[in-house]
Amino acid sequence: MQNTSEQYDQVIQSCRDLFQKKMKDYGSAWRILRLPSLTDQIFIKAQRIRGLQQNDVRKVDEGERSEFIGIINYSIMALIQLELGVVEQPDLSTEKAVKLFDKHTTATKSLMENKNHDYGEAWRDMRVSSLTDLILQKLLRVKQIEDNKGKTLVSEGIDANYQDMVNYAIFAMIHLNESPQKQ
Repeated sequence: MQNTSEQYDQVIQSCRDLFQKKMKDYGSAWRILRLPSLTDQIFIKAQRIRGLQQNDVRKVDEGERSEFIGIINYSIMALIQLELGVVEQPDLSTEKAVKLFDKHTTATKSLMENKNHDYGEAWRDMRVSSLTDLILQKLLRVKQIEDNKGKTLVSEGIDANYQDMVNYAIFAMIHLNESPQKQ
């Protein structure tokens, strides 16, 4: 079995490759999205995954993997928006956007390594469906924090929740890569 760090890097690389290709196709049009819009995009992806996990019939020929990649990439975009702020017009070159993507995935991986150490890789014994539910829970938390104008009394902020969603989605991807039936 590969170690978590290597598996994590493989998933991030596939997400980064898609992010870079979409930047070349669309530019940084996503830079106009406010955080609640990005949160809603992630929510749509997570709800679709949950539907795929619960329903026997699929009407669109895309599976969980592409939706988890979407969760990862939209979450990274949200972290970039938190750092740079929202703009009225696309303003990032592909190169700059990819550098920011790398910066935020590096920070998110560091968080994962620290938590993974403390939790003893407990995620390895979790089901993909449970990871999906945790992502949905984080999304509901983010929506509440957004409704509270970004203020929390005792809880971690929006950025930590986006990072956790990235990490849960990567764990789900690792599970799917190891055993397609692990749900």
